[in-house]
Amino acid sequence: MNSNVASSRLRSKEWFGKNDRWGLAHRAWLRAEGFTEKLFKDKPVIGICNSWSELNNCNAHLRQVAEAVKRGVLEAGGFPLEFPTISLGEMLMKPTAMLFRNLMAMDVEECIRAYPLDGVVLLCGCDKTTPAQIMGAASADVPAIIVPGGPMLRGVWRGNELGFGTDVRRYWDEVRAGRMGQQEWCEIESCVARSAGHCGVMGTASTMACVAEALGIALSGSADIPASDSRRNMVAEESGRRIVALANEDVRPSHILTAEAFDNAIRVLMAIAGSTNAIVHLVAIAGRLGLELPLSRFDEISRTTPVIADLKPAGRYLMEDFFNAGGLRAVMHEIEHLLHPHTLTVTGHTIVQNVSGASSYNQQVIRPLGKPLNAQGGTFVLSGNLAPNGAVLKQSAASPHLLKHRGRVVVFENSDDLIARFDDPNLSVDEASILVLKGIGPKGGPGMPEWGHLPIPAKLLKAGVKDMIRLSDGRVSGTSGGTLVVHISPESTAGGPLAIVKDGDEIELDANERQLELCVSKAEIKKRLKNWRAPTPPYLRGYGRLFVDHVLQAHEGCDFDFLRGPAGAENHPMERFRNPGL
Repeated sequence: MNSNVASSRLRSKEWFGKNDRWGLAHRAWLRAEGFTEKLFKDKPVIGICNSWSELNNCNAHLRQVAEAVKRGVLEAGGFPLEFPTISLGEMLMKPTAMLFRNLMAMDVEECIRAYPLDGVVLLCGCDKTTPAQIMGAASADVPAIIVPGGPMLRGVWRGNELGFGTDVRRYWDEVRAGRMGQQEWCEIESCVARSAGHCGVMGTASTMACVAEALGIALSGSADIPASDSRRNMVAEESGRRIVALANEDVRPSHILTAEAFDNAIRVLMAIAGSTNAIVHLVAIAGRLGLELPLSRFDEISRTTPVIADLKPAGRYLMEDFFNAGGLRAVMHEIEHLLHPHTLTVTGHTIVQNVSGASSYNQQVIRPLGKPLNAQGGTFVLSGNLAPNGAVLKQSAASPHLLKHRGRVVVFENSDDLIARFDDPNLSVDEASILVLKGIGPKGGPGMPEWGHLPIPAKLLKAGVKDMIRLSDGRVSGTSGGTLVVHISPESTAGGPLAIVKDGDEIELDANERQLELCVSKAEIKKRLKNWRAPTPPYLRGYGRLFVDHVLQAHEGCDFDFLRGPAGAENHPMERFRNPGL
């Protein structure tokens, strides 16, 4: 493209291209930072949206990644300017980083929209930072590219490889059962998290990095490079070069994030047995573009997509193994015939062109299509009278003998009730029981925290019980394993049928038939719902009140009701605000 034609399209010219008072002021403000006009005149201004934070180990290395992006932008003839946004670290934020995903998305959107940016490189890592940045970029609809932070190095303890999250839960159960002592537990703490980067299993962070690449908004091969690998900075530099071309060509997220691209992302999600959280995030991202993405679409694709990545928590291996085996490109090449082949990506090539020539170098980690781990995708979508608007189950991480089961219910009304009673030796529970936790949905949590991995009562752990069916209207960490039914919608706090489940009721799960049923008559359900009363909202002011008042249910992506639908770079009122030229 002719550089003069390209520069005439740039948003930044509205700030820096005018020969008036405001043009002088804008240029002088950059000169005040030591930049000469030669650096930014008639060049794409590229924002580097950095979610770096010392409170978030997943993203703690992104300062160095940002420097690599800057090199690429400068080399390609752009002008890079780094800016911060809030950083969502699931490990330290309470009650959950999910409470603040929409806030970060708003932060990202408004920064992109308000500043003189022609393109933006989004640096992410931890679970919610990736979807939040994609949501914000989709709404702003300025050329954008994602650079994931990458997984941390594997832990090793007494010759055993450890993946943070998955193995922490596993060994904590050993402590609770009395089979592991404090010395061993302390040793694990010292080596389970060895570097910056997100969890090294196919948890939510790894899943969302893979989803971003499958959507086409991240460079091919960028999803799975370890955080501390030098190739992470190389792909960041290349992303910096590429965003300049996208800005000059005016290739926007709305051109990339099509209905077919979402199908591809769901297909990949099912093939890698990715986190159930990706379903909520994909629905939210699609909603920002005005695209309907019902849960039924996830189940349709799951039924025809085999699981071919053998990764914790559903399998045996870690993200380092996945990367060394060929990574996401190898998976996508293996399922190439199931993808929409002509979807555009930020590379400038189609999704199939991106993975041409890829192959698996370890067929234990990335299986051939003819030898899958499961014939159907990693996650099933359930329906039934207990989940009128759906629920999800990661069948690839569940116990096969529990996928068809009817059991007596043990109910915990909220998280405080759970904490107070789950290890009570007098709790009336056995291995056939079904544990139910209410009040941890989008409004009830609030924020739909990852508390759906209810602990197995200690007396059952000591008896050798490894898994039970556990149901909730909340979420689970992508690092969790077990027979966990989550995202039950509507949530109990909103008056969904889960709200009226009682101790002693029976629930039947039939995963193959995709059914979740409360075994109570319609008349009794109707009677109980009539007598139900909504709890007092947990927040009376501030962002928490905004969240509770406007958050949508799980099957709608948990976005805010006023943020759905396309806004676009040129259609938003902000784009009509111009300096008066006085």
